[in-house]
Amino acid sequence: MAEDDTEHPPTATPPTNGAAQDGPPTDTPPDGSGRPRRRRRWLMITAGACAFLLVATGVLLWIAYRTLDGNIRADSATDRLLAKLEAERPNRTAGARGAENLLLIGSDDRSGANGSYGGEPGSQRSDTTILLHLAADRRHATAVSVPRDVMVTVPACEKPDGTRSRPALMQFNWAFETGGPACSIRAVEQLSGIRIDHYVILDFSGFKTMVDAIGGVEVCVPQPIHDKDAKLDLAAGRRTLHGEQALGYVRARESLGDGSDTQRMGRQQQFLAALIRKVQSQGVLLNPAKLWPVLDAATSSVRADGALSSLGALYDLTQDLRGIPSADVVFLTAPRRPYRYDSDRDEFVQPQTGQLFAALRDDRPVAVRAPGSTPSPGPVPGAGRSPAAGPGAGAGSQPTAEVAALANASPSAGAAPTFEGRTADVDACAQH
Repeated sequence: MAEDDTEHPPTATPPTNGAAQDGPPTDTPPDGSGRPRRRRRWLMITAGACAFLLVATGVLLWIAYRTLDGNIRADSATDRLLAKLEAERPNRTAGARGAENLLLIGSDDRSGANGSYGGEPGSQRSDTTILLHLAADRRHATAVSVPRDVMVTVPACEKPDGTRSRPALMQFNWAFETGGPACSIRAVEQLSGIRIDHYVILDFSGFKTMVDAIGGVEVCVPQPIHDKDAKLDLAAGRRTLHGEQALGYVRARESLGDGSDTQRMGRQQQFLAALIRKVQSQGVLLNPAKLWPVLDAATSSVRADGALSSLGALYDLTQDLRGIPSADVVFLTAPRRPYRYDSDRDEFVQPQTGQLFAALRDDRPVAVRAPGSTPSPGPVPGAGRSPAAGPGAGAGSQPTAEVAALANASPSAGAAPTFEGRTADVDACAQH
């Protein structure tokens, strides 16, 4: 065979004596194992998977946000009615800037799924009304139940048919029947002088959904309860109530205690206190698995004003409430007594009711004592006034003027009375 005389480039020889190698490094180590290349390949796969998970999580969070945000029903009709009457609504006092007042309305609406609870189809009144005051510093909150049967002067309201009612003395819960939420809000503002910033409306079905979402609420039943009307059959002791039972418990009246609405409001307050304790103690707000069903139930079960009808606004409100210690969340009922002209109705007790509303207007904490306990001695502004001067004293009474007169006195925090009530940290069973 002839010898090949073609010129060839010199063949590179591996460096010796540990000299550095010229050119790019090889992926394959001397032993030929290929481990660095596989390592880089796994790193790329892991990075890609992480990126996919981040994108997928972002998409899921966006979908969840849109779902929850879309659940909320804004009551634009009520907002429009209140805007038309802005000139008639109270202004916030200088000492209460930053505080917020919410009106929580439990409606006994009998339409749709609520028709199974009897009553006239399509009728509705405010079965429960609670004025919730959040202090400007968000360090304390006060929830005041307004008796449904208390006699008040309800202002002129626009009716569902577009006509306008006349101011009249009536049971408070008839305001909702007359002119819906806007009429109830204006009635509370007129009798208290407190500006309502937000409102939330919850019906029977929505209440059951909310209770079930948090896994039920534990209450204390001192004596066995058998109430066919409320669909309630409970043995004595600690009981965890779910949907239908919970609704029956907060609605029952005739078969429990003395049958008064005052005791029923007390049970509602105990129920809400137990609900707050459960949410705080079980970390519902910090656990996504527990928080989702609660948020889904909450956003799909309520109607609210436009400013509160977004997930962001509800989240901010939840955070405000979460930051308040349960010992500083106070529940009480506006001081009332049987109406002098009809013992089946109520009237406010003065001057205590005026002093309560004055404290909330000025963003001052409200002191409470256990129901049935003896009040501590001390001066009470206006104690010389006749209690007969309170709202509901007759067809010509003017509760707004009465409350306004007491508000002008603006009693100091030290002289304010202690009201019958409870704080959210008190376990009702421990009191029996």
